[in-house]
Amino acid sequence: MDLLCNAYSNASDYDEEPPKRHRVCTLPKRHLHFASPPSLLDHQIPGRYVSKRQRTLMAQTPAPPPPQPLPLPSPFTLSGSLSDADIPHNILSLLKCKANGHQRPNLMSEKLSATLQGHTKAVNAIHWSPTHAHLLASAGMDHMVCIWNVWSKNQKKACVLNFHNAAVKDVKWSKQGHFLLSCGYDCTSRLIDVEKGVESQVLREDQIVGVMKFHPDNSNLFLSGGSKGHIKLWDVRTGKAVHNYNRNLGPILDVEFIMDGKEFISSSDVAQSNISENAIIVWDVLRQVPLSNQVFTMILLNQVYAEAFTCPCVRRHPFDSAFVAQSNGNYVAIFTTTPPYRLNKYKRYESHRVSGFPIKCNFSLDGKKLASGSSDGSIYLYDYQSAKVVKKIKAHDEACIDVAFHPVIPNVIASCSWDGSILVFE
Repeated sequence: MDLLCNAYSNASDYDEEPPKRHRVCTLPKRHLHFASPPSLLDHQIPGRYVSKRQRTLMAQTPAPPPPQPLPLPSPFTLSGSLSDADIPHNILSLLKCKANGHQRPNLMSEKLSATLQGHTKAVNAIHWSPTHAHLLASAGMDHMVCIWNVWSKNQKKACVLNFHNAAVKDVKWSKQGHFLLSCGYDCTSRLIDVEKGVESQVLREDQIVGVMKFHPDNSNLFLSGGSKGHIKLWDVRTGKAVHNYNRNLGPILDVEFIMDGKEFISSSDVAQSNISENAIIVWDVLRQVPLSNQVFTMILLNQVYAEAFTCPCVRRHPFDSAFVAQSNGNYVAIFTTTPPYRLNKYKRYESHRVSGFPIKCNFSLDGKKLASGSSDGSIYLYDYQSAKVVKKIKAHDEACIDVAFHPVIPNVIASCSWDGSILVFE
């Protein structure tokens, strides 16, 4: 019997079925219903008999394909049109009129013209295009920059830019056509060709970039200010900072060119720097070499604001030698733009509320009105000369962060809110 057993145990691989002696299962019968297909069981039980046919079938089974990576969302989504082709004729005729704002009638924004919905979080900044005045750009905490064709009869959201991978703090149109500059929490400033949907430059810093401003006479230059108190002058043609302005400041909240771009104002967070005289500083930008080289140097001129309030916004007057600063003391202060940069202690714009929000303000085209957002969601319109409130517009349910007068039509004003909404009044 032992010889017979040994003979059967060495059966040839060419047998199609294993010997009956090996088909006897020693497991309890209650386990029989768990039996797997032969090919799977062959891999689970060492020494299991595998016929030649089974081995051939197993060798022919193709390996599963590697998992495919998920497609990345496009950074540029065109959902409407950037053209002014479908804008109503009466609006289009106003947009094409090149008369200066201060030569227009003194009109007042009254009725709601458009509600722009698309951001899912707070909107930090808005800016009208100076060259294509039917377009409005917005920067949101949802990482998006949206371009709005405000008076379009069809889709008002023209396109969405998702080039940033963190919240976007500021956005500015260039005077050179469809170019848009944006910055944010991803420590970058990005110049985008909106017409082509591509990035022209990505300028990286070692700080959160909170604010930018193009030079008034040269759109190749812009200032940036960030969370570490550094201010840089950039040249978009080279993608490099041509000068740094550092003075151990708190986070930079705003910058503004004055004196035809020969000087600029910076506002910094005094709560973090704990030095109130650093709240507002005027810097002198002196040209050292021919303009084509874009090399400038900086000389500190003066500290002009000694109150211990943070100023989230500074704006120059379009015609007068003056600039204003939004204060967390719930008022807008006014200063001269000529040395010694005096604060007007007898005139301030106060009725709105700031309440710690980064509330911005702006002048009208003719310089006769000053508009400010407010933490109560309203837009406050002040008479520039008397500092009195001439109109209050209840706009948003949450804080109104930014207001922007239209660059051509004097009675049009846009606003954005902490609730993610954007409104246009005319």
